Amino acid sequence: MVAEQSRLARKRIGFVPTMGFLHEGHLSLLDLSRQNSDLTVMSIFVNPTQFAPNEDFDAYPRDFVQDETLAKERGCDILFYPNEHEIYSDPYRTYVSVKQITELMCGASRPVYFRGVTTIVAKLFNIVKPHFAVFGQKDAQQCFVIKQMVRDLNFDIEIMIGPIIREEDGLAMSSRNIYLSASERKDALILNQFLNRARELIESGERGAVMIKSTLEKMIESVSSAKIDYIEIVETTQFKPVAILHGEILIAIAVWIGKTRLIDNLMITL
Repeated sequence: MVAEQSRLARKRIGFVPTMGFLHEGHLSLLDLSRQNSDLTVMSIFVNPTQFAPNEDFDAYPRDFVQDETLAKERGCDILFYPNEHEIYSDPYRTYVSVKQITELMCGASRPVYFRGVTTIVAKLFNIVKPHFAVFGQKDAQQCFVIKQMVRDLNFDIEIMIGPIIREEDGLAMSSRNIYLSASERKDALILNQFLNRARELIESGERGAVMIKSTLEKMIESVSSAKIDYIEIVETTQFKPVAILHGEILIAIAVWIGKTRLIDNLMITL
């Protein structure tokens, strides 16, 4: 009802979907929405359909009181906080799947993840009815998947991408950082160091993906608590791995630091 009334009043609706436990990364997306809208909606919903049975759905950090305070202080107009039953009726049988670009990287190690993401985002788009939605560059593959879904299903919604927000020491902000012990927190800096080294290699003239990946794998393997999930270098039109770097390139990494899986990435245009 609010969405329909706002549209009739010619108000531009911006939307920031999140799973809560807000940090400065989320709030920067809220800022971007507010700068481009008359009305900003933020959703908080820890979506069960994007977690496999062995993943951290039950343990995923939640603090709605803190989230509500942070969102209001940052100027959120409407905080949408549905429960699971409101989103997934019983029985629930309809899902949205994007093919190919969901089958590598995070999709390879988390097979149910993207189907859950596209399903919940499509549902939220239908509920909130935004003119645009804001996502974070840290989840780069997710951003590409959402853009593909929007094109394929003819959603009349613009997708905006906010930059990665980092801690002072370079670690990309993530709700899962809270899982890290003090020593693991230090080890986690290898992700940003990895990407900085990748940039240095490219700026020095290196264009071979195998050479870059092998050099960087050795960096990560030198950290005792780190285990590589994937390192991928892909072009950003078809999201396919490349042998020789050219055009717009995404270097993406997922690493286990202890029991915590962290992701980070770097976009470069050559």
